[in-house]
Amino acid sequence: MTDRTEKARFPSPRFTCRQFSSYDRLTTEKGKSGWFGNWDRTQFIAIEQNNGRREFVMMDAEGPGAIVRFWMTFAGENCGLGTLRIYVDDMQVPVIEGRAFDVLSGNVVSDAPLAASVSELSPYEQRGHNLYFPIPYAKHCKVTYETENIYEDGIGGKGRSECVYYNINYRTYTEGTKVISYSTAEMARNRSLIARTLKQLKEMDRGLKGVRLTSMPLNAELVPGERKSIDITGSKAVRRIGMRIDAADIPQALRSVVLEMSFDGERTVWIPAGDFFGTGPRRIYTNTWYTSVSEDGMMNAYWVMPFEKECRITLLNVGRETVRISDAAAEFASWKWDDRSMHFGSSWHQYNELYTGGLKDASGENEGICDLNFVTLSGKGVYIGDGVALFNTTYAWWGEGDEKVYVDGETFPSHIGTGTEDYYGYAWCRPETFTDHPFIAQPCGEGSYSPAYTANTRLRALDGIPFDKSIQFDLELWHWAKGYIDYACSTFWYAMPGATSNIAPDLEGVRRKVAMSRNDIMPERTELSVEGEAMHAVARDGGHFEYRFVHPEKLSGGMQLFWCNAGEKQRLTVEFDNVFDFCGPISALCCTDSNGYTVNIYLNGRLLKSGVDFNTPEFEVKRIALGEGKLVKGMNRFEFEIIGSSSPSGLGHMGIDKVIFGR
Repeated sequence: MTDRTEKARFPSPRFTCRQFSSYDRLTTEKGKSGWFGNWDRTQFIAIEQNNGRREFVMMDAEGPGAIVRFWMTFAGENCGLGTLRIYVDDMQVPVIEGRAFDVLSGNVVSDAPLAASVSELSPYEQRGHNLYFPIPYAKHCKVTYETENIYEDGIGGKGRSECVYYNINYRTYTEGTKVISYSTAEMARNRSLIARTLKQLKEMDRGLKGVRLTSMPLNAELVPGERKSIDITGSKAVRRIGMRIDAADIPQALRSVVLEMSFDGERTVWIPAGDFFGTGPRRIYTNTWYTSVSEDGMMNAYWVMPFEKECRITLLNVGRETVRISDAAAEFASWKWDDRSMHFGSSWHQYNELYTGGLKDASGENEGICDLNFVTLSGKGVYIGDGVALFNTTYAWWGEGDEKVYVDGETFPSHIGTGTEDYYGYAWCRPETFTDHPFIAQPCGEGSYSPAYTANTRLRALDGIPFDKSIQFDLELWHWAKGYIDYACSTFWYAMPGATSNIAPDLEGVRRKVAMSRNDIMPERTELSVEGEAMHAVARDGGHFEYRFVHPEKLSGGMQLFWCNAGEKQRLTVEFDNVFDFCGPISALCCTDSNGYTVNIYLNGRLLKSGVDFNTPEFEVKRIALGEGKLVKGMNRFEFEIIGSSSPSGLGHMGIDKVIFGR
C-alpha cells in the first residue's frame, strides 16, 4: 500500500478489480427505463439461513482475491447496529464478525486511517464508513449482514426497513496465484508490518527519505500566453512536483495555469495546476497520500512518474493576468525502465452551465439526467483516481449520480455505485470537510446544500483498476432541483506507452471565468419569477424547513419550499439572489391543504400581504396575489409570520412553489 514505485508498474501477479454494491437492480441496460434508477439501498445478492440466523449476502466471489475497499452507510432507526460477517475459503465460521460500524470504522480489523468514518465533523450516523485494510482470500469470499430491522417485504429499503448502502471493491487474481487468506494468526504474525504501515499512512511519510533526489527549478513569472518548460533526460522518475501560485486573482490563476507533461515524446498530462494538486480553483488545505496543499499555499504532488529516455514539464499561463510561480521544483531519481513500467497520465475538462433538470418521471428519467464521461482510455494500464471541482447553483444537493466503470469493452459496468458522495467516501450529501485521509478528501463541501463550491477527490491504492484494452469512467449526474452547474472532472492513471485518452486540452474551460457566485453561472432570467427551492432559509424561530416533493406532478420543477410544525408568531426568513430591479405586482403559487397556516408575508422588511391563507379542503397549488412590492438587484428577503393555523394541534404547514413578479 505504501510502495509508490509499484503503482507505476503494471500489476504482477495480474488481477482484475470489480465491485459489489447496493445499486438499484432496475439498472439493467443503457438506454432503457431504469438505467438511472436511484433506489440504491438494501439490495442484496441473496438471503441465507445460517444456524438460525437470517443473513443478507452482499458479496459472493471466487478467489484467489482480496477485498481492497469497503464502504457503507445506513438510514433508519437502530441502523448500522447489525452484524457484519466475512467468510473466507468456504469456512462456516467467519474470520471477521462484529457490528458494522465497529468493523468498518472501529478497531475490529484495523485502526485509522485504514478504518475510518468521514467526516468526523458530521453526525456519526450520517458519515461514510471506510475500510481500506485488505482482506485476502485464497479460494472464496462471502460477506453478509444480519439485522432484525430489514423485513422480508422490505428488500430495497421500502416500508419500515433499515436502509443499507454498500460498495465493496475486490481484486480477483489469475488462477494459480498464491494468496494467504486473512486470519487472526496472520494478523498476529504481521503485527509489526501493520503498525508500520498505519504509522506511515497516518503521518503521510511519503517514502522519500533516503531516496537520492535531483531537483530542477520551475520558478517563473508568466505573462498571459507564456510557458516555461524544463527537460529531464535519461531513465528516471519524477518523485515530487511542488510550487506556489500567486496572482491578483488567485482562483483564476489556479485554473488558468496548466501543467503539461510529456514522457518519451508522448503528452499524457494536461490539467490546471489547482486541480492537479487536489483543490481546484481554491487555495485551501488538503493532505492525501499523493497530493497536499498547505494553508500558506504550498502545493505538492508525490506521484511517481517514470520515463525511459526523456521528460518535459511545462507550465502554461492561458489566463489574462501575470502569474508568479515560486518555490517551484521537480525532484527526480533514477529508474530502471522495464516491460512493466508505465507512464503517468492526467486529464481535465469542465462541463459548463450544465443543466441538471428536475424531478424524474415514471420511467426514472428527466431532461437533465445523464452519464458524464470523465475519461475513456485506450491501451493498457491502471486507473488510479479522479476528482471533481464544481459550483452548485441551488439550495439542494448537486449530484445523486452513480459511478459506472466499463473495463475492456464491457457492455455493463463492472463498477456501478450508489451515489457520488458514496464513491468519494462520505455520505448523505454532508458538507463537512475531511482532508487528512490518505485516499479520499473533501477539502471544501460548501456547495452541498447551497450555491457554493465543492471539491472531492478519490485516489486509489489497492483499488486501482487494471485494464488491458480500454477503460471508460462515467459518473451519473442528476439533481432534483432545477439549476445549472460548472462541473470539472480530473482523472489520474498509469498506462503503457502508446495509450490514448479521448479528452483533448480544454482551453475554453481553463479560460472561463471561475464561478464565485450563483450569478456567474445562472443565465440571466427572462422569466420574472423565483422557485421556492431557489430560496435559502437563513433564520427561523421554530418548526421544520425543507424542500419537499409532495405532489411533484403539480409543482413547477417538482419541488416546493416547505415549513411545518411551527407555532403562532414564529417566523421563517428566506433569501434569494436576483439579477434585476423590479417594482410591481407580486403573486405566489402556494401549496395549500386542510392543515395550512395563515401568515403575514414581508418583503425586504416591509409588509407585503397580511393574512395569506394556506388552507383549502384538498391539496392544490393556488395562485395568490400578494400586492405591490419592490425587488433590488442582488439579495432579497421574504419573511413568513404565522398568525394562525387550521390544524387542530396548531402545528400546520405551508408550501411555496414559485413567486411571480409581474402579471
